[in-house]
Amino acid sequence: TGESFYRNMTDDIVKKLTDANLLTESEGAKIVDLEEYNMAPCLILKNDGSSIYATRDLAAIFYRKNTYNFVKALYVTGQEQKLHFAQVFKVVELLGNEWAKDQLVHIPYGLVSLDGAKLSTRDGNVIYAEDILLEAISKIKDTINEKNPDLADKDEVARIVGVGAVIFNDLYNQRIKDVSFRWEKLLNFDGETGPYVQYTYARCSSILRKAYDIEDSASDNDKLNTIDTSSIDYSILSDDASIDLLKEINRFPDVVKDASEKYEPSIVARFSVDVAQAFNKFYTVNRINVEDENVKNSRLALVKITRKTLRDALDLLGIGVVEQM
Repeated sequence: TGESFYRNMTDDIVKKLTDANLLTESEGAKIVDLEEYNMAPCLILKNDGSSIYATRDLAAIFYRKNTYNFVKALYVTGQEQKLHFAQVFKVVELLGNEWAKDQLVHIPYGLVSLDGAKLSTRDGNVIYAEDILLEAISKIKDTINEKNPDLADKDEVARIVGVGAVIFNDLYNQRIKDVSFRWEKLLNFDGETGPYVQYTYARCSSILRKAYDIEDSASDNDKLNTIDTSSIDYSILSDDASIDLLKEINRFPDVVKDASEKYEPSIVARFSVDVAQAFNKFYTVNRINVEDENVKNSRLALVKITRKTLRDALDLLGIGVVEQM
C-alpha cells in the first residue's frame, strides 16, 4: 500500500499524540520531544499544519497492526533512514504500545554502485534493475556460447544464472555494507559468486546422472532427488576432505537460524560458498567411481547431500539452479 493511502489517517495520529500530551510546539511546527532518548525531535506536523513522512508512517503502523495483527513488521530501507525509524518506533512505544519494542524492526542496507559509480536518483545517476539483469543474462549467454555452445536450453540457463549472479552479489555482502556491481567479479565462475555455487550444484547433478545412468531431462532429473541413501555407511567417509565437507553441511540448520534471527541473508550466501569450496576440494582428492561399492555409494551419498544443501541454500536466497552449465 502506497504512502498516500494513509494521508487521511493522520488526523487520528495527531489526536492520539495530543491526548497523550506528547505533542509540543516548536517554531510553529508540532513535534514529539525525544531528547530524553538521545534522539532529535520527531516532526509530526509542519508549521503550515501539513503532515510529513513520520506522521504517515505512524498511521501505517497502526493500520497494519489493527488489520493484520502482525508479529513482526520489518522495514527494509536504506541505512540513511535509521534515525527516522528509530524516532517513529519510539513514538509508537510512547503511546503505550509495549509491542513496538520487539515487533517493529528496521532492517537497513547499504548503497549500490556499478563499477564504482554510486547509483542515486537524486544525482540523476540511475540504472534500472531490469537493465542490470538483462545485461547479466546477455553476458552469461556469451560465456555459454564460448565454453559450451551445444548446451541445451541456453536461454533458460543464461536467465537463471544471470539473474542469480546479480541477486547473489547483492546478498553475499553484509546488508549494511555498500554493494558494488563489477561484472568481472559477479559473473566469475571461479570466485565467491552465484555462478560458482550454481556450477558446483550442476557438477553434483552431473556426477549423479553418470553414476546412476540418469538422462538429462526434467522428468529424469527428478530421479536425482529420490536416490535412496538410507543404508549408507557414513563411517567410510573418513578422509579429511570428506569430513570437512560433512562438517560444513552439518552447519546448515544453525546457519539458517542465525540468518533469520539477524535478518542477514549474507550468512546463507557465504555458507553456500563454503559448502561449494569444500565439495570441490572433496571431489579433487576423491575418485567417485571406484571398485569398492561401499566406498563408491558413500561418496555418491555425500554428493547427493551436497547437491540438496546447495539447492536449499540458493532457494532461501531466491536463486534458482540449473542441472547443466
